[in-house]
Amino acid sequence: MVQPVILCGGSGTRLWPLSREHHPKPLHAVNGERTLLQQTALRCAGDPLVVCNESHRFLVREQLLRAGVRARSIILEPKGRGTAPALTLAAIHAVTADDPVLVAMPSDHFIARGDAFQQALERGIAWAAKGSIVAFGVPPGAPETAYGYLRARGDYIDAFVEKPDAERAHEYFASGDYLWNAGIFAVRASVWIDAIGGFQPQILKACERAYRQGARDGGFMRVDAAAFAECPSDSIDYAVMERVNDAMVVRLDAGWSDVGAWDALWGIEQKDTNGNVIHGDVHAADTKNALLIAQHRLLACVGLEDVIVVETPDAVMVARKDKAQAVGALVSNLKAAGRAECLTHRKVLRPWGSYDGIESGERFQVKRIVVEPGASLSLQMHYHRAEHWIVVRGTARVTRGDETYLLTENESTYIPPGTRHRLENPGKLPLEIIEVQSGAYLGEDDIVRFEDTYGRVDT
Repeated sequence: MVQPVILCGGSGTRLWPLSREHHPKPLHAVNGERTLLQQTALRCAGDPLVVCNESHRFLVREQLLRAGVRARSIILEPKGRGTAPALTLAAIHAVTADDPVLVAMPSDHFIARGDAFQQALERGIAWAAKGSIVAFGVPPGAPETAYGYLRARGDYIDAFVEKPDAERAHEYFASGDYLWNAGIFAVRASVWIDAIGGFQPQILKACERAYRQGARDGGFMRVDAAAFAECPSDSIDYAVMERVNDAMVVRLDAGWSDVGAWDALWGIEQKDTNGNVIHGDVHAADTKNALLIAQHRLLACVGLEDVIVVETPDAVMVARKDKAQAVGALVSNLKAAGRAECLTHRKVLRPWGSYDGIESGERFQVKRIVVEPGASLSLQMHYHRAEHWIVVRGTARVTRGDETYLLTENESTYIPPGTRHRLENPGKLPLEIIEVQSGAYLGEDDIVRFEDTYGRVDT
């Protein structure tokens, strides 16, 4: 038996301002209509086992459902601890069945040729079924400094190498002995458990305790947060692969890219006659070899070459294409400065729909809220703010204190501070309202939930 495992824990800071901490890179459609997570799931032969951060659980589940993918289970990490603990949780979950071959793959990579990918997987699975730990290496197309490498000796791995500097990358490329490390692995569940237990027993012990003390929550497997907090952070490479003497390698020549930075996205996209990749409302004059993305408004570029310009509703990022890797450091600086643009987009997705922050100022904030048919927000209360709701489209069922009533288009209501309230959509079409908040404090943490369809109740 083969069990695909999707590791959905990447943050993708180098793809800011598209990728944010609360809506990271795997959950975005960067090169087509489907997100990178959906593309990964659709490449799986069988129902995948997904390991993701607890805060992304509803986005992950919704994207899989929209792609027509049924996850075998979604394991929730309270906090990211790297790929080695994530794969260990998956192995503990899967080994109790019939010790399947786990095919672990990141959720945010691009594969151009699916047939070549499947052929490489079949070869790696055959080796893994016999007890080997198998990595997949990509024949390098350039002396790339953004990827880790592995040195191959026939079908075996001679060494894992970290991201090299430019001089060493040229040496690797010229030698023909090195492959890019794709971060994809095949291994039997029991073999991985034995390996991680032998090389990193603290990881295995913490993961076993966290899984054993966890609980199922609907379609999710929620591991114990306190136990998992004791787990050391480590990658599959560091924890196991660099210590195994007989690990094997399969060459993966399938148009692979980790889409790790904006220049990588430019490299895999279809370009116009000037070498530009353009998405959205963009007008370019005398501009060449550029990546130009507009999400919210007109983006006009004149006389540019080898640049990246990404426009979102709340941020614009401009960079030279050869400096794309430095975007991650920029995001670290913004986060240290407390900038909210590192965490969320202006439009925030929720399990019931979404809200979009239209305007804000001293003691007020305006949002556009969309509630999907049949969905409802939690029964909640705010200490510091009042809310005014105006129905723009659809029908709203409002709970305010002890009363419940309906509102239709062009009708409004007022929710005083300290009042229990709930917004529901009883109709068959999306409900759209404009919410005006006013008060001394308007932060999203000023919320107390009493009842919630999605299990987000405060204790």
